Amino acid sequence: MFLKRLKLNNYRNYDELDFQFSKNKTLFVGKNAQGKTNLLEAVYYLSCLNSSRIKKDKELIKFDSEFCNINASVLKSDTDVELDILINPPKNKILKVNGIKKNKSRDFVCVLSTVSFSNSDLLLLRGEPSDRRKWLDNAICQVYPAYFDKLNKYNKIRLQKANFLSEFQGSYNLNHDMLDVFNTQLANSSANIMYLRMKFLSEITKIAHQKHLSISLDEKLDIKYENTLNADFSSVSDLSIMAYDKLNEQKAEEIKKGQCLIGPHRDDILFLINNLDAKRYASQGQQRTIVLALKLSELDIIQEKINEMPVLLLDDVLAELDNLRQNYLLDTIKDGVQTIITSVDTLAFDDNFLKDVEIINVNNGKISPQTM
Repeated sequence: MFLKRLKLNNYRNYDELDFQFSKNKTLFVGKNAQGKTNLLEAVYYLSCLNSSRIKKDKELIKFDSEFCNINASVLKSDTDVELDILINPPKNKILKVNGIKKNKSRDFVCVLSTVSFSNSDLLLLRGEPSDRRKWLDNAICQVYPAYFDKLNKYNKIRLQKANFLSEFQGSYNLNHDMLDVFNTQLANSSANIMYLRMKFLSEITKIAHQKHLSISLDEKLDIKYENTLNADFSSVSDLSIMAYDKLNEQKAEEIKKGQCLIGPHRDDILFLINNLDAKRYASQGQQRTIVLALKLSELDIIQEKINEMPVLLLDDVLAELDNLRQNYLLDTIKDGVQTIITSVDTLAFDDNFLKDVEIINVNNGKISPQTM
């Protein structure tokens, strides 16, 4: 897989951009707040229609503009594929693949696969459960595109139930038949999400365990899925039954609080080093080793599932890693991985690495090749 071209119009601080990637490694260099991260965000958005930096799509639109457009040409399985996104609120965004409109997100996100590694990812363990859920959900979407629709379906039902509970908070005169309809739908939807989360974590843990061990030498990494059902990996049908029983068990409490208390939206991921909670007991360096192992494991698992190497996005992350972790990362991406990197300068890279890198300057939403 190779991202051949990226075009932006009214995106963030870019009026217009049309850039063709000519090498496997591209380094965007510039001071902070010039638009380097925006470029990587645009590529990542093309792959999963999401960004950790926004709550609503309209935030991607350049100030004082009414719309934005993200366009890319991708070489996949020796075939050129054109992706196009138009964000024009209040209308729904328009997604096109090779000029054909796609109504389902999964038909769009299945084209370009990426793994994004940024400074904010280094805080994954110390962040909120929602941060870890978002990492997990975005990673799963790269492997199982249908998961995107399953997640949207769950959130839609959950929001409807939450509004219903809020309206009748504390009152047992609400329509219990309607509440049971919500719980039945949520149990089925929850089971699909939890099953794929557990399946993915089981697969990535095996890979991350080995990568983590090769960096830390003597520390064992384990990853556990903490869920409101206290359930282990089971079939979808079993998880659905457990979810429905748990929702009924917590019915009175949900009515009392007017909130949805059970479901994937409240789950978390626990990282353990030598059986100790890494969030509480691991040093900053140990936590960064975990995240590095996770990101490199994402590369492997995506390649295994789709038989193509995803595009790796490194957003100013090398400056935050020590020499050991820098070298491990750079050694891993030497061959066969299209890598797009941002940095304030080239000091973190040795001359041997830079000789095969296209270096592009970024200044206030404008780009230009760096002259040596």
